[in-house]
Amino acid sequence: MALLTTVAVASVRGLPAMAPYGLASIFLYVLPAIVFLIPVALVAAELASGWNGGVFGWVQAAYGDRMGFVAIWQQWIQNVVWYPAQLAFFAGALAYIFNPALANNGLFVGVVILVVYWFATMLALRGLNTAAAVGSKGLIIGTLIPAAGLVIMALIYLADGGKSNLATGSASDWFPQWAGLASIVLIVSNFLAYAGMEMNAVHVTDMDEPKKGFPKAIVLASVLILLIFIPPTLAISVGVPASSINLTTGVMQAFDVFFGKIGIPWATSVMALLIVVGILASVVTWIPGPSRGLLIVGKEGYLPKGLQKTNKAEVQQNILMVQGIIVSVLAVMFALIPSVSSAFWILSAMAVQLYLIMYMMMFLSALKLRKIAPDVSRGFRVPAMSFFGWLGFVASLAAFFLGFVVPSGTTANQLTYALFLIVGIAILGCGPFIFYARRRPDWDMRSTPAASAVATADPQSGDAR
Repeated sequence: MALLTTVAVASVRGLPAMAPYGLASIFLYVLPAIVFLIPVALVAAELASGWNGGVFGWVQAAYGDRMGFVAIWQQWIQNVVWYPAQLAFFAGALAYIFNPALANNGLFVGVVILVVYWFATMLALRGLNTAAAVGSKGLIIGTLIPAAGLVIMALIYLADGGKSNLATGSASDWFPQWAGLASIVLIVSNFLAYAGMEMNAVHVTDMDEPKKGFPKAIVLASVLILLIFIPPTLAISVGVPASSINLTTGVMQAFDVFFGKIGIPWATSVMALLIVVGILASVVTWIPGPSRGLLIVGKEGYLPKGLQKTNKAEVQQNILMVQGIIVSVLAVMFALIPSVSSAFWILSAMAVQLYLIMYMMMFLSALKLRKIAPDVSRGFRVPAMSFFGWLGFVASLAAFFLGFVVPSGTTANQLTYALFLIVGIAILGCGPFIFYARRRPDWDMRSTPAASAVATADPQSGDAR
């Protein structure tokens, strides 16, 4: 369970965003882990062991059909917003194989996002077996090897007399410098780093002794995740000056420094290739996952028949087409916004806020179900549910509102940044209310053979972030 959870959460994509803060990045990783990662994992485990249907079933049991639909919609749409940010990281790594200067070219990044996303979608349309086969090696290739490589090369670099850019002169280096609300936003940005903790909660009842084993698994997973995040982040801080770290190419910048020091600069392209292959494999896995949950719920009468259509491989082709159109529109941002880093921050923040809406609904549902359904059998019960439930909700609520503040270290205009987020969230988040208000009896396809086959899948499966 600990390893499954680690695989679902860990990624090197967000490391450059925290690297400029040096030792303070440890604080920026640990605090969200305490107030968000652990509450999400514990609360989701209780809900999964008592109610079926993933986040839709949990929220539906507490607040009814409409809110259940809203919850799973947010879980799906935040992934759609998140794809361009992930593929911007892909574009940065790809640029380092051919021409590093292209990493800051918005047109190049936008075109790469479009081409790679639609290529991954075509692979995903071939069926879940293809997606699983392609994505199964993504963690090792694109995450573990680069993360371990960063740490090992940083140690070799220092042993060879390399100059460290990691400030360690005073106690203040362990905490981010205060710059008002913008400093707190840095913590908020790390909430997305831990998103997906609820995905593997559905497997809690498969454990031999979940009441004892699951809390231990969460502690172990938290330690493993922090080990994948913190040492490589510090390694980037060692090799690259804080003012020079690029949000989409910071990992490659560090490898440039380390490999250049020992006289094998070509090795950076090798690492970039590993990251490119790993990200592509992962994206192919993510694309059909959350949207499949939306399809299963949609067949209960929540989506029009057109969006319920599947191909011969039982893949939700029309939902994937809509998903691709939204990603394509967002990809244009990288061509139109002067700074690639600003576009990256905006999309990351929007994905966080959409996901936080779902998490707030999940925490409130768990708290309510403890009151209205205390006798429902649960394979795992959160100790001190009131504490962890409210801790997670308050942290998520605070993070949601703070997400509208431009983070320190970026040049985006505050008003433009906030307005873009508000409009984006309003447009992308209104879908479930529109569909629910216009639903018709013939949208319910649960009696059809195709729907029955699809319904055997778990609506909660597939994020594997």
